[in-house]
Amino acid sequence: MTGSLVGWAYWGCALALALAAFGATALLMPPLIGWLRRRAVLDMPNARSSHSEATPRGGGIAVTGSILVCGAIWLLLVRDVPSGMALCGAAVLGLVSWIDDRRRGGLPASLRLTAQAAAVGMVLVLLPAEARIVDWLPPEHFPLWLERAGCFLIWLWFTNLFNFMDGINGITGTEMISVGIGLALVQAVAGLVGANAGLALVVAGAGAGFLPWDWNRAKIFLGDVGSVPTGFLLGWLLVDAALHGLWAAALILPFYYWLDATITLIRRMWRGEKIWRAHNTHFYQQGSRKFGAHVVVTRWIAGLNLALIVLALFAIAGWPFSALAVAAAFLLTVMLCRHFVMPSKAVE
Repeated sequence: MTGSLVGWAYWGCALALALAAFGATALLMPPLIGWLRRRAVLDMPNARSSHSEATPRGGGIAVTGSILVCGAIWLLLVRDVPSGMALCGAAVLGLVSWIDDRRRGGLPASLRLTAQAAAVGMVLVLLPAEARIVDWLPPEHFPLWLERAGCFLIWLWFTNLFNFMDGINGITGTEMISVGIGLALVQAVAGLVGANAGLALVVAGAGAGFLPWDWNRAKIFLGDVGSVPTGFLLGWLLVDAALHGLWAAALILPFYYWLDATITLIRRMWRGEKIWRAHNTHFYQQGSRKFGAHVVVTRWIAGLNLALIVLALFAIAGWPFSALAVAAAFLLTVMLCRHFVMPSKAVE
């Protein structure tokens, strides 16, 4: 039981709010595009861009706003303090990111990272001591503070990588839908009726409302105001799933984002590049140049994500199925990344 909702009432309310998030996001886009154009909030193409036309940046105002409103209504029904704090953190990060989007040159990276770290830390300190991911080891061998520190770093990295991966049309909306629906399905099959299955559907609904405006020839970009708080909130949903024993599913569902962003970061560090500067060397960016269209890459990623959802459901069965599912997810994701690779001269 969660709050006063059980069984069909739970899923009925969750689906209704997901549809509300979808509708609100889709309906807000036309006036938002006009408003952003009038105020010249535009993403101008440059040598590192994956687009060729000046495009309004700030679609995340509608996406984040819809998630916050529908998510708040959901949490009034199911009452979950850590999730409520995560929603508040997403609101703060949305505001900080909007200022970053509007300010010439953006906010200092240290300020943005501090805000993200504070939001992540505030949620983690609210978790009860018995909420553990590594519960098969005695506390003296793997203390709580060490697990929380690991969650902090992984969640902080996921928030940023989600922002880094928002570089071609349709990719972020596709990921929001895939991870959101995947989390809800996994928790439904596992018999978990908690706050975050419904919240995941709300995120998926908002992503679906944004996707048509960012598909093929984008009419508007999400901007940091959308990608940062959305990445932060999805990070919490994944951490919460892991805390409920679904660690393999939490790892598998966003596997493409994990692998592409992490490998690209390591490679840039190895080459001595300034990792905070814009670039176009992600696997998905190479793929968009290789195939000459964003939509081709996004469809490949969507197909992979569908396979990852199936593997996440397979992983629910526990060991050794979870290990096999993670291994299969890794193999499929590596294969897709290799499929996107451009010849080395083209990348340079």
